[in-house]
Amino acid sequence: MRTATRFDQRMYALMNRREGAPLFATAGRRRALVAAHVLLTAATATAWLALVVGDAYWALFALVGLLLPWVVATGAINGATRGLLELRGRMLDERQLAERDRVRAIAHRVTTALLLAGTAGYGALLWATEVRADGTLLFTVLFAALVAHWLTPLWVAGLRAEDDVRGDADDLH
Repeated sequence: MRTATRFDQRMYALMNRREGAPLFATAGRRRALVAAHVLLTAATATAWLALVVGDAYWALFALVGLLLPWVVATGAINGATRGLLELRGRMLDERQLAERDRVRAIAHRVTTALLLAGTAGYGALLWATEVRADGTLLFTVLFAALVAHWLTPLWVAGLRAEDDVRGDADDLH
């Protein structure tokens, strides 16, 4: 087994800081945090697509305003999971490695279901109407699929995280 590098140690310390713990201390708060992150992601992706595809330059201001809350929410979810998806495997114990595998498997199933629903819906749209795919529509759908594939493991991990049962005496060690 390889030893932890300074980078690994810094990331472990960062992912295990407790200053943000009130944001994710309970299951209800974690669910709200994940829901807020999903909404922030949808708004950010929409603004980015409006800027790139629609040439809507107002979206640049929306992106700037959405970026900080999105980063804070991402950090809070990573804090709730203690870096489950961000830390290298050598920094995780067997229980955490097994949980990471479970989270990835669940996220894979969720993403597959989303892609299946999207494909079926788009197929029904093509069958029932005169709508045909153009480059903009295809790019938008592929971008949405990429974002969902990228972030679903984080959302699943945030929803599966358990309450912190450590006491003050545990922090002294």
